[in-house]
Amino acid sequence: MLKTEERLEYSQLLEEFILGCKTEQKIGMEYERIPVSTYGKNVVPYEGDFGMCELLRELARKDNWDYILDGTSIIGLKKLHETITLEPGCQFELSLEPQKLVKDLKNRIEELDYILNPILEEFDIKFLNVGVSPKTTYKNIKLIPKKRYHLMANYLWGILSDVMMRETAGIQIGIDFHSEEDAMRKFRLANLMIPFTTAMFANSKIRGGVDTGYKSFRALAWLNTDNERCGFATDFNNMGFKDYVKKLLDTPMIFINRENQTHSINGKLTFKQYMEKGFEGYYPTIEDWKLHSNLYFPEVRLRNFIEIRNHDCVGNGLEYSIPALYKGIMYSKSALEEVENILNKFSTNEIKELRYKVARSAVSTKINGKSILPICKELAEIAYYTLKTEGENEEQFLLPLMEQLKKGKCPADM
Repeated sequence: MLKTEERLEYSQLLEEFILGCKTEQKIGMEYERIPVSTYGKNVVPYEGDFGMCELLRELARKDNWDYILDGTSIIGLKKLHETITLEPGCQFELSLEPQKLVKDLKNRIEELDYILNPILEEFDIKFLNVGVSPKTTYKNIKLIPKKRYHLMANYLWGILSDVMMRETAGIQIGIDFHSEEDAMRKFRLANLMIPFTTAMFANSKIRGGVDTGYKSFRALAWLNTDNERCGFATDFNNMGFKDYVKKLLDTPMIFINRENQTHSINGKLTFKQYMEKGFEGYYPTIEDWKLHSNLYFPEVRLRNFIEIRNHDCVGNGLEYSIPALYKGIMYSKSALEEVENILNKFSTNEIKELRYKVARSAVSTKINGKSILPICKELAEIAYYTLKTEGENEEQFLLPLMEQLKKGKCPADM
């Protein structure tokens, strides 16, 4: 327990965001894929001689990674500034060290895949670049032995929360900011872009072996999971760091950790109430705050960078179109202004409603009676020409996206 004078101060809650201001602007990427058996196409379990735990053990042995443990269970690997972790349903997530160039993210993924591929072949496992498990549903996917995931599964509400946790895979992008004003401008724009980028990369049509009628069932699952902590972080106009902190303070807590023990709160109080009166003799620490922040899952999340989380996992080169799109828009003053001018004509409520529509029909969706496809094309073109002016040949990574949009399609259509 903490003495009164050691209790967390409100000013400390802002520090992670303030300290996130950077002079150098890089791109981060978290890349989730779904492991299935090569022959049966079922999701590979955690346990067993050829399960995901043993795969991690073999990768650690061959490529000198350290274990990440939960108790005695291997739940991931770490090496320098990179981690490999298993999501609740054994989804394989690679969190890359941020880079200035998209090609460096691509090179690192290819290096790791070169080492992984012989192990995958030995284990009869294939990684799928899709947004939802195409065959195995959550009822037949056991949670990995990570205490946090079991507490989350018991707490998170919403008719598709189990689908979200156990069946889905996405690609998340990290964007840097150099000031609070810059952070909130990019945060706002990323929120406005959500339905359009969800549509561009929609890739989760097949679930349980059947056509769901949705181009992104993954997006639908997130839209139907605990709207107290998922979806939009706020009504994102005229925001500052304090507004984001206030939203977090008002969000119910799931659990805290003390001395390797997990104490379930299960939504009984918000973080603000926790700061005011504690919980069962415990009072908040900065680690509690960081944990609580990481258990908040809006489509755009503010950390010491901006985390954009709304994309289905894709392949065939489109996985690199995602970081290239954001790099071309977010790190160019003129591109930022162009995209703001395009999207500012839509209200917050129109953007919110559009998020639900694109889950079903992706780039065929209409807003105010007009197709969103021309807007998607325009966003890709703005990023393309920005990157082209930089002379690093990064615009090449947008060609798969632009070719797909030229056909009026999303990955689920291809």
